[in-house]
Amino acid sequence: MSTNSKPKITPSIDMEAPEFKDFAKEMVDYIANYLENIRDRRVLPSVEPGYLRPLIPSEAPQRPESWEDVMADIERVIMPGVTHWHSPKFHAYFPTANSYPAIVADMLCGAIACIGFSWIASPACTELEVVMLDWLGKMIGLPEEFLACSGGKGGGVIQGTASEATLVALLGAKAKKLQQVKAEHPDWDDSVIIPKLVGYCSKQAHSSVERAGLLGGVKLRSIEADNDNRLKGEVLEAAIKKDLADGLIPFYAVVTLGTTSTCAFDYLDECGPVGNKYDVWIHVDAAYAGSAFICPEYRHFMKGMETADSFNFNPHKWMLVNFDCSAMWLKDPSWVINAFNVDPLYLKHDQQGSAPDYRHWQIPLGRRFRALKLWFVLRLYGIENLQAHIRRHCGFATQFGELCASDSRFEIYGDINMGLVCFRLKGSNDLNEALLKKINGRGNIHLVPSKIKETYFLRMAVCSRFTVSEDMEFSWNEVKASANEVFAEKN
Repeated sequence: MSTNSKPKITPSIDMEAPEFKDFAKEMVDYIANYLENIRDRRVLPSVEPGYLRPLIPSEAPQRPESWEDVMADIERVIMPGVTHWHSPKFHAYFPTANSYPAIVADMLCGAIACIGFSWIASPACTELEVVMLDWLGKMIGLPEEFLACSGGKGGGVIQGTASEATLVALLGAKAKKLQQVKAEHPDWDDSVIIPKLVGYCSKQAHSSVERAGLLGGVKLRSIEADNDNRLKGEVLEAAIKKDLADGLIPFYAVVTLGTTSTCAFDYLDECGPVGNKYDVWIHVDAAYAGSAFICPEYRHFMKGMETADSFNFNPHKWMLVNFDCSAMWLKDPSWVINAFNVDPLYLKHDQQGSAPDYRHWQIPLGRRFRALKLWFVLRLYGIENLQAHIRRHCGFATQFGELCASDSRFEIYGDINMGLVCFRLKGSNDLNEALLKKINGRGNIHLVPSKIKETYFLRMAVCSRFTVSEDMEFSWNEVKASANEVFAEKN
């Protein structure tokens, strides 16, 4: 081999920085154009199940393809099957938050790519989360004992979803009650106690509460709400008394502030003291409506929060922080920490006890640097602009409700709460089912229904940060035109 010959360089299999910059810039432009023009897209896709498989090869490519080819396929393959949640014409479910600051924060989160299960795994990941949950707790007026900065036991954590928070709280409550009962009955073991445990929620609570009971292996009792779809303290107490008389052990109750069907608010100021009286853990689920508590005029719904043991809401629903970012606070996290504490040698570190190791506060071990999204959004919007966003959505719901009330064929179901309007045609459930099918079939707006005590109704949630007053008029006109078609076909 000649001493002057150069070694053969094997081409890198990785995308290098220059190519990444070009790709990323192209994607940023695409994202901005997509969001700024989202109003022009059909909100609900018209594809059938299985549409995607014929559009792409049956096997992964053996050799790398160009990023330009990947970009070209987004519109061809992906967008035909996307339901556009951030369109002003999307009114289903509740909002899922989205903003440019949060998108950029997710880019940085992806670049750092740490797994923040402990403080030492990435100190900034843990410490920013501690401070952001204090910022957020102060913004909504959460009692001081829930905040890490209070110097007490309390603190906050970012869960993936409100469903996870409900399950985490249930497991913490279960661990607490098991310890209490064993202290009173040393001869009882888990197999004796667990079948006796019983938790409670309103029949209007989210389905994830029932699921938490199934996953936690405990009975969960659904209690009838009042005529306003709100859980009252006296009804909760009656259920607890009956179960105590039957030899059961009440241990957990979920109070919902902003139910999924109608955004109704359980009476926390009644249910909380009942839970305290019978040593039942009170978990407050404010997944959607909790974001509105940054506005002082909505904080009266939080009356009684000092009686709660845990509280959760989703900034990723209504506070411009992209999914997933579900904020949870615990008055005494030790019950959760002890319930989940598996501490192998390879996860130990010298600073244990000086800062939270968030792996003990959640179901999964791994966790992303989600606090970056809160930090970016809170700094780049500020509290005033976030409050304006919430108030604007609530105003749009009021506008839609007024349009609905102006048509004698329609009626509002319940109250207009926050950014949600529940409404229906006066008449049968079948008539309203036909109306919804017609609305969604037209493809211009998207709504979903709900049903309470055999009454079927439609839900119109204000979801997009791009919504303007004219969008409410457009959506109402779609509802009205669909109703005209339904009545024309009926006649």
